Amino acid sequence: MLTRWAVAFLITQAIEVPLYLRVTTFRVAVLASTFTHPIVWFVFPMVWPRGYTSMVVAAEVFAWGIEALWLKSLGVHRAMLWSFIANGASFCVGLGLRRLFHYP
Repeated sequence: MLTRWAVAFLITQAIEVPLYLRVTTFRVAVLASTFTHPIVWFVFPMVWPRGYTSMVVAAEVFAWGIEALWLKSLGVHRAMLWSFIANGASFCVGLGLRRLFHYP
């Protein structure tokens, strides 16, 4: 489980960091999903009382919102949009990898 998370986290960083770098520093870009990814991966599956699909939707909305707040608190213009773009991109790539390779 930890190896799958690490792979997913590195993929997320590889997708989201370059997008965030268009509007912020490397440190801020890396920390954005560093805050949310472990919660999405480990906490949501343990505490979400409904089905898988609704959990994924809730987890992604959580990540989008928290990362947007993080960016906004640091003065990033259009933080909600940038968070949506970054999280949407990594979500879509993750879905594609899972569909094609059943991993991570």
